[in-house]
Amino acid sequence: MSPGPAGTAASAARVAAAQERFRATVGTLGEAGLSEPSALPGWTRGHVCAHLARNADGLRNLLSWAETGTPRPMYAGADSRAADIERDAPRPAAVHLADLERSGEEFLAHARRLEPVAWSAEVVLRNGDRVPAHRLLGHRLREVLIHHVDLRAGFTPADWPAEDARLLLESLAGDWSRRSDCPPLELHAEDTGDRFTAGAGAGTSVRVTGAAHELAAWLAGRSGGRGPRCSSGPLPVLPAWL
Repeated sequence: MSPGPAGTAASAARVAAAQERFRATVGTLGEAGLSEPSALPGWTRGHVCAHLARNADGLRNLLSWAETGTPRPMYAGADSRAADIERDAPRPAAVHLADLERSGEEFLAHARRLEPVAWSAEVVLRNGDRVPAHRLLGHRLREVLIHHVDLRAGFTPADWPAEDARLLLESLAGDWSRRSDCPPLELHAEDTGDRFTAGAGAGTSVRVTGAAHELAAWLAGRSGGRGPRCSSGPLPVLPAWL
């Protein structure tokens, strides 16, 4: 189902706020700070910024696909995507900030002018998943929230707004529900009352409880196993999140 105008506007507003918070953190880092390691192996904070800017451009390509019906991939190819991130990572802080603002605002401007019928069009993500275009705003929100934590600059999952954390948990649980290498899970968010299932592997379901942001961080591999609790002992070991 494609979202109505109110739903699209609310989703776009959440993305805009998340992007602004990310840029505000980047604005505190300076040249030296951007060259320091991020939480992602082999990437500096500059790499994270470059990735997030190029992600906005890639998702805008998918909005164009939904709008015109002409297939347009997120990126020209895996090699070119990696090369663009490597090229852009060492740029000065002011250039990173300008690029983040431009790419993020252009993505949102395109989303806001998309006709309602286009939101139901199917597009293909970088990993090959075919999704309706109305999921692209949520995909962008997820990227910004998780990679803000990856900057390792004082912003943690506990800083995610409550509604963003709930939406992130719902999205990640949906992804994990299609993974046969993930054990079956029952997720209970104590602060919101939400319950989700995840994992398509064999075995008895394991109940994992915690705040929505704790559960989402765990599913995204950003918690180090801290926060959520398991009903039957240690938390299950999850495979790598893609």
